[in-house]
Amino acid sequence: MCGRFARRSTQEVLADWFGVELEDMPFFAPSYNVAPQSTQPVVRLNHDTGKPEFALMRWGLVPYWAKDPKVGYTTINARSEEVEKKPLYRDAVKKRRCLVPADAFYEWQKLEGKAKKPFAFGLKNDEPYAFAGLWERWKPKDGEPLETFTILTTDPNELAETVHDRMPVILEPKDYDRWMEPGDPARPPIDLLRPLPAEKMRSWPVNERVGNVKNDEAGLLQPCEPEDPAQGSLW
Repeated sequence: MCGRFARRSTQEVLADWFGVELEDMPFFAPSYNVAPQSTQPVVRLNHDTGKPEFALMRWGLVPYWAKDPKVGYTTINARSEEVEKKPLYRDAVKKRRCLVPADAFYEWQKLEGKAKKPFAFGLKNDEPYAFAGLWERWKPKDGEPLETFTILTTDPNELAETVHDRMPVILEPKDYDRWMEPGDPARPPIDLLRPLPAEKMRSWPVNERVGNVKNDEAGLLQPCEPEDPAQGSLW
């Protein structure tokens, strides 16, 4: 699964990366410890122009047909192999696909007893990346519509499997357009939902402070001990 991630890239960097005009973006600051139920920027296609746009959405997908938004507490992730059949996601995967900008994600490696060790996973080239996501708009009887998203997960690559048995789907930049474009609703591009090659990634241990959602500073991404030389350095 993916329950925490970091987005340290500035709005200027992300505007350029995703081909969006800076002045058209809603304001958001970097976050080094993004947690479920927080409001985060995602990239989708504008309904009228068909061009990429940033929108602020809550993490934890609430289907448009849900009776209660509390369902979003259990839908921060969607298993790629289930999205076409599971009622929670099958409409969204046909019509409402999005990108979730990030620079790293966190996973915890189980040790002896109840002990766990947190690791961050980023790209070797130090560039930002995008998780494959789905989004929904839920309308309550009273009040404003709520837009939410989920992050798709897949089997781990060789690097991620040393820590966890799942990993988020990280899309290649060349596949961004294809993932978001409407296409044929009967044939969504689920072939893109695969592990990113391990040779493009690196991992490093981080401080246990990342386990507390109240902690959100740049130091959380710093290696807490020397990295494996074979994986290179983050900075």
